[in-house]
Parts: sequence; C-alpha cells; structure tokens
Amino acid sequence: MNRTDFLRTLAGSTFAVTALGNQAFAESSNEILAETAPFKQAALPYDFGALEPSIDKLTMEIHYGKHHAAYVKNLNDAVKGTEFEKKSLEEIIKSAGKAPAAIRNNGGGHWNHTFFWEVMGPKNSGAPTGAVGDAINAQFGTLDKFKEEFAKAATTRFGSGWAWLVAKDGKLAVSSTPNQDNPLMDVAEVKGTPILGLDVWEHAYYLHYQNKRPDYIKAFWDVVNWNKVAEKLKKA
Repeated sequence: MNRTDFLRTLAGSTFAVTALGNQAFAESSNEILAETAPFKQAALPYDFGALEPSIDKLTMEIHYGKHHAAYVKNLNDAVKGTEFEKKSLEEIIKSAGKAPAAIRNNGGGHWNHTFFWEVMGPKNSGAPTGAVGDAINAQFGTLDKFKEEFAKAATTRFGSGWAWLVAKDGKLAVSSTPNQDNPLMDVAEVKGTPILGLDVWEHAYYLHYQNKRPDYIKAFWDVVNWNKVAEKLKKA
C-alpha cells in the first residue's frame, strides 16, 4: 500500500467524521482553550469541502476527524491523574517545557489545530486591510514581502512543524516551530501571540500536493480568514 492509499484508508469506509465536523458544540473555541479536562474539539466553522481547491475535502476529513481528534483523546489520557488535569489548555501550553512529552505534544496539537481551523475560511482570497494590513506593511514593507518571509519559514521547517505570524511588543514577526510546539510555549525560540499559523506536517497537504509543500503554502493564501486574523491582532 502506498502512502496515498494509506491516508485514504484512514478516512474509513464510513463518514461519521462529517457528522462530527458539523456537530454544534455549546462551547466556543475560546471557551475550549480556557477549559480543563476533559478537552474537546470545537466544531469546524465551515464544511469539510469549503476550502477546495486549496485544501481538499478528504484531507480535511482526515485532518480534523482523525489527526486532531487523536490529539484531543491522547491529551485527555495523558493528563488523567496528573497535576495538569486541573489546568486549562492555555496554561498547559504556556508551561509546556515543564510538561511530559505526551502532554506537550498532544496539548500543542489540540491548541494548534483549533487555531488553524479558525484562521481559514472559504472565499477569503482578498488582501488584509485595516490594522492588519497596516501592521504587515509597516513591518515587512509590502504584503508580498511578508508572504515571501512566511513561505520561507514554512518551507525551511525541516520535517514536521508550523509557520507563524506573531504579535509581540507592538511588532509582528514570522517564525516556525517543530512538531506541535507554538510561540506561546515557554520553550519557543520566538515567543509571541500567534495571529496566523500554517500546519506544514505532511498530513496537512500530502493527499493533494504530494511532496510539493511550496504549492500548498501558496494555495493557503486563498483561504486565510483575514477578519479572524484582525480579531486576534486586536486581542494581542
């Protein structure tokens, strides 16, 4: 079985994932990030196929319904009976360097993916305006130069990880993190409040783009939800 067939098999013959993705949780994503165990997924704010052709439906079904769901389950298992069981997800993230590897990795996986789903949306190919557009132009010169720097961080992240745009001390910065780390963690090389992030693990793009990560990164700009990025910048 080749890699593509294996990933397709993960999707399963049933698509119970679709029901999970459309289930309306009472909690907002912010409430989920503030809650303690047992942790749960927020519902996707759009259908699995809504981001096509940038991100295909099957990838979304596997990514949300298998990978993200596994991080949530494994995190709940890992914190059970430990001091982290009473901590919020955000508290766990910010003290990740003091957490066992299973809690750090799965807590990061849950936080990162919840964030990732939020900063994307269908029909969002426009350029950032307002405070976000002004901040990007002030920091990087132009939107194109920002995209170049972000793409470089995403492309050169060896193996699995994430690329980020973060706000800190009134400025913006581009960075990347390995595995499921993020800039909120005490172990991050570049610390700050994430306002945009891109998953560059192979499972995020391999079905559609194979090994062409740069093509996936380019297509990402067509589904960035700049309104949500603006909300996050304002809060930061």
